[in-house]
Amino acid sequence: MFQPSQDDVRRFFCATYARWRDGAPLEPMQAAAARWVAEHPEYHADLADEAAAIAAVYTVEAGRTNPFLHLAMHLTVDEQCGIDQPRGIRQAVEALAARRGSLHEAQHEVMECLGEMVWASQRSGMPPDGHAYLDAVRRRATR
Repeated sequence: MFQPSQDDVRRFFCATYARWRDGAPLEPMQAAAARWVAEHPEYHADLADEAAAIAAVYTVEAGRTNPFLHLAMHLTVDEQCGIDQPRGIRQAVEALAARRGSLHEAQHEVMECLGEMVWASQRSGMPPDGHAYLDAVRRRATR
């Protein structure tokens, strides 16, 4: 399994941003990432300076979202929907997007559910509970 380092992830998004901004050809994964980069202009300054991006520290106390984590979570949800894992996530995300009228907004809600699942797993020491995650997304899609 490919396990990029924090620096690898930041370099990837910075390179993707540069190529997207300059209109250069994108590799398939970059094209997927560029879609979300375009949706988040508030992160463009962070993505424009690779050295600063690698050095940046994002803490909860600073009250600022980590743009690299945020964009990576968008790609995670895309991948989950692409392979429908956990089974049913694609339909649940589609239903939530239809309910919210926006795939982007739906993804932000799914990312909250994903974060809660990871947090619960870390706290309990148990494997992530894909069923609970899927149920949380489904609940949002029906309210």
